[in-house]
Amino acid sequence: MLPGLISSPGHAAGQDRINFQYSRYEEGGRNLYGVPHSLKPISADVLHGSGLFSLSDRTQFSFGYTQDTWSGATPISITPLATTGGNRPYTVNGVVTGASPILNSNVLLDHDLNILGRDPLTKQTTGVVDPRSVMVMVSASPETRRQANFGLSHEWNEAAINVAGGFSRERDYQSSFGSLGGRLDFNQKLTSVKFNGGYTQSDIGAILDHDSLPYITRTAYSQQIVNHNGSSILKDKRHDWVTNLGVTQVLSKNALLDAGVSYTHSSGFLENPYKATSVIFIDPAQLNNPQSGLITGDVRALIEQRPNFRNQVALSAKYVHYINPVNAAVHLGYKLSVDDWGINTHTFDASWVQPIGDGWTLTPRIRYYSQDAASFYRPYLFSQQKYSSQEVDSLGRKVWVDANNASRLYFGEDRFSLVDQNGSPVDAFSINAIEKTKLFDTSKLPQNFSSDHRLAGFGALSGGVILSKMLGKGVALETGFEYYTRAGSMQIGGSGNSSFADFDYYVANAALKFDMEPSASTLPITHAGQTSHAHSSADAAHHHKIPPAGIMFGHMLDKPGDFMAGYRFMLGKSTGNMMHGTHHAGDAAIVSQGCSDQQNCQFVPDYMNMRMHMLDLMYAPTRWLNMMLMPTFMDMDMNLRQLTGVRPDAQGAHHHGAAGHETGAIGDTYFSSLIKLLNISGHRMHMNIGFSAPTGRVDIGLRRNHQQEAGLIHFGMQLGSGTWDFTPSVTYSGELNRWSWGAQLSGIKRMEDKNESGYRLGDQFQATTWGGFDLLPWLTATVRGVYTVQGRVHKDFDRFSARIGPMDFPRNYGGQFWDIGFGVNAVIPKGRFAGNQFGFEWIQPIQNDFNGFQLDRKGSLAATWSFRF
Repeated sequence: MLPGLISSPGHAAGQDRINFQYSRYEEGGRNLYGVPHSLKPISADVLHGSGLFSLSDRTQFSFGYTQDTWSGATPISITPLATTGGNRPYTVNGVVTGASPILNSNVLLDHDLNILGRDPLTKQTTGVVDPRSVMVMVSASPETRRQANFGLSHEWNEAAINVAGGFSRERDYQSSFGSLGGRLDFNQKLTSVKFNGGYTQSDIGAILDHDSLPYITRTAYSQQIVNHNGSSILKDKRHDWVTNLGVTQVLSKNALLDAGVSYTHSSGFLENPYKATSVIFIDPAQLNNPQSGLITGDVRALIEQRPNFRNQVALSAKYVHYINPVNAAVHLGYKLSVDDWGINTHTFDASWVQPIGDGWTLTPRIRYYSQDAASFYRPYLFSQQKYSSQEVDSLGRKVWVDANNASRLYFGEDRFSLVDQNGSPVDAFSINAIEKTKLFDTSKLPQNFSSDHRLAGFGALSGGVILSKMLGKGVALETGFEYYTRAGSMQIGGSGNSSFADFDYYVANAALKFDMEPSASTLPITHAGQTSHAHSSADAAHHHKIPPAGIMFGHMLDKPGDFMAGYRFMLGKSTGNMMHGTHHAGDAAIVSQGCSDQQNCQFVPDYMNMRMHMLDLMYAPTRWLNMMLMPTFMDMDMNLRQLTGVRPDAQGAHHHGAAGHETGAIGDTYFSSLIKLLNISGHRMHMNIGFSAPTGRVDIGLRRNHQQEAGLIHFGMQLGSGTWDFTPSVTYSGELNRWSWGAQLSGIKRMEDKNESGYRLGDQFQATTWGGFDLLPWLTATVRGVYTVQGRVHKDFDRFSARIGPMDFPRNYGGQFWDIGFGVNAVIPKGRFAGNQFGFEWIQPIQNDFNGFQLDRKGSLAATWSFRF
C-alpha cells in the first residue's frame, strides 16, 4: 500500500546508491454509528533502507531492510447493527473510555428473517427492519515486523541473471523467500524479455486475542491451537509459488511499452486467524411456528474458514512516453487479476513526471482500483439450527453427565429419576448431573466463509504527489503524500452493499538517496536504452582516524563544502537477574519493595531489547564549523515474567502471555553545531553545542488486557524524552604513526520541568577515553573505557498506568555504570568502495550500581557507516 519511490533524475539504472526512507500510514475512523469510544485508528511507522553496490563491472549486490510498527483498532468481525452486542461502550470511573467487542449476542427477526432494528446506544428495539451491518473493532498494542532481503545479479552483453532471498519476522508470522530471474535482450536491446520465479514459506503462530477468544468458536482449529505461557496460539504453515514473464519494447526514442503476466499458487493456511464471522443460529421449531411471534437469533462468532489453496493470474501493461516540448513524461498503467476465489480486480494508474527547474521534479499520480467479492464472502451467515442442544443417543434418549466422574446418565421410564447406561437407578444425592450438550452441525454451514472486509466487493480511488530535489553531489531528497478512499459504491458494477466498511487513509513519506558515484548529467526520466558507466578507482584522500562506533559527535569535516551521510545502529540488551544497587534481588524483595507502599509488584522484565536507527547528516560551511542533523527511529521489545508469590487474583496478574510488549516509531531528533577548537599536527579538539527536539512519543499505551485497563506503557518503552534537551560535548583526539587516542566529556540536560505525560527523564553525564592501533593501513582496532551517571526519572505519569512492576515507578531508573568497549574501524582506501567508512563496537558492562530495582545489563552493539561527498 505504500507509494513506491520513483527513480529520481540522478539515479540511472544500475548505479551504486544507498536510499533511506521513512513513511507514516494512518487510517481514518470507522463508522460505529454513534457508539462513544476512544479507539484510535490503525497507524504504522515504516523505516526502509536499501543499497546497490557493484562488485565488478558486471556484478552487483543489493540489499534492503524494512521495519514497520503498527497499532490501533482493527475490525475483528462484522455483525448486524441490531444485535445486542457489537461495539459496546465501557467506562472507567464513570467516563466512557472505549468500546468493548461483544461478539456473542442475539438479534430479533421476523419470519422472513428480516432483522429488526435496535438503537446502537441503548439497544432498545425499534421494530423497524434494519439491514445495516457494523464492524466489531478490537484494539491492539504496538507490534513490529522486520524484513531483510538480499540479491546478486550479473550482466552479459545481452542477458542478465539475478538471485535473491530474504526473510520477514514478527511475533506471530515468519516467512522466508527466494527467487531466481533474468533478462534477455534482442533487437539491439530495443526488446527485453524478463522472467522470474519465487517461493515463500510462512510459519503462522497467531496469538489469539485473549479478550475476544472466549467468545469465538474455534472447534474447526482445535488440533492446531496450543497453549504457551497463558496464551492460545494457532500454528500452521503456508506456501506461495509465483512466476512472472514480461517484455519491454522501446517503441521510439521517446516511448516504451512494458507488458507482463504472472501466476501465483498459494496453499496451506490462507485464513486470517484474527478474523471471525458472525453466524445467526435460528431454532427451527421457533421459525416453523407461525404463532411464535418474533424470532430470537443466537449470534455467535466462528473463526473464518477459507479454501486451503488459491490460484491467481494477473496481466499488466504500462506505457511510458517522454513529451519533449514540456520536458516531461507520462506513465499509464493497467492491471487485471483473476483467481479461483472469484476476486477479479482492475487497477488503472497514471502519473506525470515533470522537472520544474533547479533540480526539482514534481510527480502527481492517480490510481483507481476495483474488485469483486470472494465467492465465500458474507458479512454474516444464517443457520437454521440451534447453536447447542442436549445430546441424544442412538435410542433417542437425552444424555446427561455426572460432572464428578463424567459418566453418562439418562432419564428413567418415569421421566423423573436418572439411570446409568445399564438402566440401574442412580442416587440423585451422590451425583452432580448436568446436561451433555453438543454444538451445531458443521455440515449445515458453508464449507468456506469469511466476513473479512478486504474480501468484499469495493472500489478505491487514491491520488498523491511526489516532490524530489537534487541537492548536488549525488544527494537527492524526495517527499511524497497519497490519500486513499475506499467505498463499496465505487466498485465497477457494484451495489455498494459493503458501505459499512468504507474508510480512508493517507501515507506520507520522506527519503534521502545517495549516489555513491554521482553522475555529471541528469535526465527527466529513465530511458529504456542501456547506459554504460565507467568506473574509476583511485586512492581515497587521507582522513583523520575516526573514533569508536559508540562515540557520537566525535569527528569533523575539514574542507568547506564537504558533505557526509551516515547511518548509525545501536542495540542495547538487558536480561538475566533483577538487580538492586550492585546486588541481585530476589522475587520476595521485589514484590514487597520494588513498587510502592500501597501496591506490590506483580511482574518484572524477563528481557528487553532497545534498537536505535540514526541517520547522520553533516555539512561543513567553513573549516571551523560543521552542522549536523540526526533523525532517529526507535524500537523496543520486552517480555515479562510473573513474580513468585504473587496472588493469581491480584490486579494486573493477567498481563503475562506470549505476546510481550513492543513499541517503535520516530524517536527524538538531534541537531548540533561542531566548533573546531584545536587543529595542529597530531592533535585536534572540538566542542559540540547540540540539542534534541522531542519528536519521539511519550504517550504510548497498551490495550485493555483481560478486561483490565493497561494505560501508558513503562517509562523505558516510550520513544523519546518528551522534553527539549541540551546535549553538549567536548572531544579531543590524537594520533602518531599507527597509534591513535582520544577522550570525550558529554552530557544531557533536560531543559523542561516535565513532558506532556507529566514526567522528566534524569540528566546524564558521561566520560570516555580510548586508544587505537592500526592493524592495517585501513583497519584500526580500538579499546575504550566508559563511565556514565544518570539520574532517576523525576515526577510521574499524570495519566493512568497499570503499574504492574518496578519499571513503572520513577525511582527504578538511572544509576552509575562502568563499561569497556572493543571495536574496529575500517576506511576503504581504493577501488569501487573507496571512501566508505565502517565501524563496529561491542560495549561490555563491567560494574553497575542501579537506582532501585532494574533488570541487569548484558551489553550493547554500535555499528556505523559513512560516506563523504
